[in-house]
Order: sequence, then C-alpha cells, then structure tokens
Amino acid sequence: MELRALGSTGIRVSPLGLGTVKFGRNQQVKYPSSFEIPDDQSVRHILAVARDLGINLLDTAPAYGTAQQRLGRLLPGPREDWVIVSKVGEIFEHGASRFDFSHAHALASVEQSLRELNTDYLDCVLIHSDGDDLRILEQEGVLDALRELKERGLIRAHGMSSKTVAGGLRVVRDMDVVMATANLEYDEERPVLEAARRMKKGVLVKKGLMSGHVGGAEGVRASMAHVFSLPGVSSMIVGTINEGHLRQNVALADELA
Repeated sequence: MELRALGSTGIRVSPLGLGTVKFGRNQQVKYPSSFEIPDDQSVRHILAVARDLGINLLDTAPAYGTAQQRLGRLLPGPREDWVIVSKVGEIFEHGASRFDFSHAHALASVEQSLRELNTDYLDCVLIHSDGDDLRILEQEGVLDALRELKERGLIRAHGMSSKTVAGGLRVVRDMDVVMATANLEYDEERPVLEAARRMKKGVLVKKGLMSGHVGGAEGVRASMAHVFSLPGVSSMIVGTINEGHLRQNVALADELA
C-alpha cells in the first residue's frame, strides 16, 4: 500500500491500519459475534501478514486488555517499521471502563504504555474520550500532559479519539490528529474531516465497517469506498484477527484508497 501523510506530523501511514482490541479483550465489545482471544502464535502470525501486506499502522490502547503487552513481545521487525498509535484516559478493569483525564494519570499511563510496548517513543497518543470532549479538553490536565510528553520526545504527535463534532473541531484546532467516526450510516462528523483537511491535520477513521456489522464482501467494498472518498482521511482502522478478512481488506484498500 502507498503510504499517506498523517497530516503535517511528518509521519506516513498505510491507508489501512490494524486495530488490536481483539488481541487482548473480548469483554464489553460491540462486535456482532463473540470471539476467543488468539494465542501468541496467532497474534504473531497476523502481525507478520499485516507487515507483509504493507500495513505499518497499529492502533492500540491501555483499555484493550493485554493488547499492548502482547505487541511489546510479539511485534515483528524493527520498531521503525511500525507506526504505533496508543491512547490515554480510559481504563478497563473488572469488565468495565472508567476514565481518568488528569495530568498525573496521563503521564503515568503513557509511561506504562512505553514499558508494555517495549519502546522508547510512541508515534501518536490519542485521548480516549468518554463522550464529553470539550470538558476533557478545557477542564482536565490531559492535553497539557500530552504537550509535555511531545516536548520531551516521548510521543511524536497527539490527538483525540473524539465523539462529538464540537470536540473534533477543537481537536483539529489544538492537536495533531483526530480519530473520527465515519461510515455509510453516519456522516455527522464530516465538518471535522473537512476542517482537518484545511488545517493539514491527521485523520484516522474508526467504525468505518460499523464494528463488523457491515454485511458481505460488497458491503465492505461500499463502506471502504465511502471512507476513502471522504476529505482528509489518512487511514481507516479495521480490527481483525482473521487472516482472510485482513487480506481482503488490504486488497480493497489497494484498489480504492
């Protein structure tokens, strides 16, 4: 796949990114059917296939169970071959999420992610929003913490996995990357994508396949064609542990992106 600029960060990403929630968590997820968390050999294999197909972008988070620890142990090849996007703010414990957007928690969380991922830097860290985007950005300490981490060279870029148009627009104004929802049934955040394109900010699309609820190969094709037609999109994140689905998705991305 031909790499795309992640806004003006200087980072280049594959148009299809691999989401890793299924590497470490199968509770309280929104996929249409249940699944077993894969063993180490299976995770190592799917990562190798992704690399061979041209994927360099991995999306992970502390809230994804053991996903980060497994990536730290199992990721093939040199660290520089990969663009790792992690998150901060959501904690998943005892089968439920809680949130902490304080300055101290953000610093501690990123430092923990660095240890788990066995790396001395993260390419991008996104605020894992609870839905109250503007309050988080305006009243909590997480944004200042991410700015400090960027100045220290521990992260290359920062942003938010936002949930509102107002929040997404503020992210585009004040941060490097926005992760927004876009799919065939949801177009409300298009103003965020348009603003990001104007301001040369990175755009990662989540839920492009409606968390696996898109039906059949033609549905996947139509969904991907729609996402890649949207303004400013750097990459679409798709989470899978199925090699066949991964190969199909990459073939479509090569055709449509």
